[in-house]
Amino acid sequence: MAEHIAASTPVVADPTPFTLPETQRRLLRWTLYVGYAALTAGIFHGLAQALSYAGINILSFFPALRSYYQGLTAHGVANAIIFTFSFANAFLPLMVARALSRRLDERLLWASFGTLVLGNLLVIYAVVTNKASVLYTSYAPLQAHWTYYVGLVFVVISTWLALLNMLLTWRGWKRENPGVRMPLLAHISIVSYVMWFLASLPIAVEFLFFLIPWSFGWVERTDPLLTRTLFWFTGHAIVYAWLLPAYVSWYALVPRQAGGKVVSDSLTRLVFILFLLLSIPTGFHHQYTDPGIHEGFKFVHAILTFGVFFPSLITAFSVMASLEMGGRAHGGRGLLGWIPKLPWGDPSLSAQLLAMITFVFGGITGLINASFTMNQVVHNTTWVPGHFHMTVGSAVAMTFMGVAYWMVPYLTGRKLWGRKVALASNWIYTIGLLIFARGMISAGLEGMPRRTFLAQAPYMDPDWLVGRILTGVGGTLMFVGIALFFVVIAMTVWKGRAGEAPKDIPWSETLIEPAKNGWATRLDRIGFWVIVAIILIVIAYGPFFLSYLPPNYVSPGFRIF
Repeated sequence: MAEHIAASTPVVADPTPFTLPETQRRLLRWTLYVGYAALTAGIFHGLAQALSYAGINILSFFPALRSYYQGLTAHGVANAIIFTFSFANAFLPLMVARALSRRLDERLLWASFGTLVLGNLLVIYAVVTNKASVLYTSYAPLQAHWTYYVGLVFVVISTWLALLNMLLTWRGWKRENPGVRMPLLAHISIVSYVMWFLASLPIAVEFLFFLIPWSFGWVERTDPLLTRTLFWFTGHAIVYAWLLPAYVSWYALVPRQAGGKVVSDSLTRLVFILFLLLSIPTGFHHQYTDPGIHEGFKFVHAILTFGVFFPSLITAFSVMASLEMGGRAHGGRGLLGWIPKLPWGDPSLSAQLLAMITFVFGGITGLINASFTMNQVVHNTTWVPGHFHMTVGSAVAMTFMGVAYWMVPYLTGRKLWGRKVALASNWIYTIGLLIFARGMISAGLEGMPRRTFLAQAPYMDPDWLVGRILTGVGGTLMFVGIALFFVVIAMTVWKGRAGEAPKDIPWSETLIEPAKNGWATRLDRIGFWVIVAIILIVIAYGPFFLSYLPPNYVSPGFRIF
């Protein structure tokens, strides 16, 4: 193995350290901080949600909170949308700038940051005033105040501006380097947000042409099935918009932190292209129980959903191979002896290693959700949020926490404060997550309903008791773990030792030199793959829209919480 590791190739255009101007670093920092502010609100509501399953009601202590469903909306929107996209808006453009050693467009950085903040303010107003208690899912007949929909539109626009910034940076580099292959780190970062751009178009149509006019009162009724379909058109692919930035770190950064290398340049690019192609036309598997959609359409989406499992499996084996290189380079021997030799004392790496371990269970439970018959059993139970927290709450959230342990010092120029506290945060959060998910999933199999305020429910099944207790205990530990993360970040920003921060991002090298000709070079033709993705989307969704349209305007708006 050692002789192979000696053959190295960078995944960035220029291996010498590159530093963005302070004005651009400051904008990226504050983009991160917007996400952390949202996450702060989200975790308090998350604690309240977890305890409510255990029969403990602390919601009455929350100022301005009028209902359980208002808190559930705040938890979902803050954690799953604002936090995740704020991180991606900062992380992915930074990766492209570093990969190409080029400045970003500062006007676009400001525009992306400004629309993100404006969108946040509008959404916060709607949620805090209880005018948008539509839960995380936004479709008719539940109706929110117009500021909620317009605010989320601005958040999505901020992601499009971040993508435009990355594309213009790439175009400028390409003009100066004709015939040179795009560096791996730039390729996978750009493809991540290209996938999200395609995936976000249906929800933009839903909001702009249906929900916003409906919330303003310009139209009295709207189409619940069509808006629900447009929402889930985006609603499953959005999971991969959250996951792919984590995969960027796992593929291109984690190997360096572990002491290994990227296994294959071509395989890594192929995985991201497969996610671009397969992750979008899968939305009907969220609508297995919906009437009005032919089962044949649902079957096609079920097949494509299982198709996404293949790039996920490739990711599992590739990243594990990179980690094994690192573990063996640190003296690991035997079949599994390399695992304890990994640098578990690095809080940035350990957070991501723990994220990978918990994500294994998230992927397995996801296969259950994608199965037509099994989905009938678990659809409206706590199984679903149990699975969801082992994907977004583990792979995504913990990876973003791990990345923050080098990214915040890198952007602020200050050394990470409290490595031991950060390590404790990682383990407490992970243990809490596993206990929480165990409780939600087991009780879900016994039929415990999701999106229900069980602390005041007039009914209770004794078979839910163990699951309810585990959910409350696990959720509390998760809250403690995240709280410690905030302590580390805040102390790093305010008290971190200046001048001792990392001078470069932890980019990795590839094991084998990237191909200069053949099929692998075609993976760089992102425009071509976008066209292929659109064709696949048309095949998967076209028959439904052809058979269903025009819209059926039947539903008034309801505000019942």
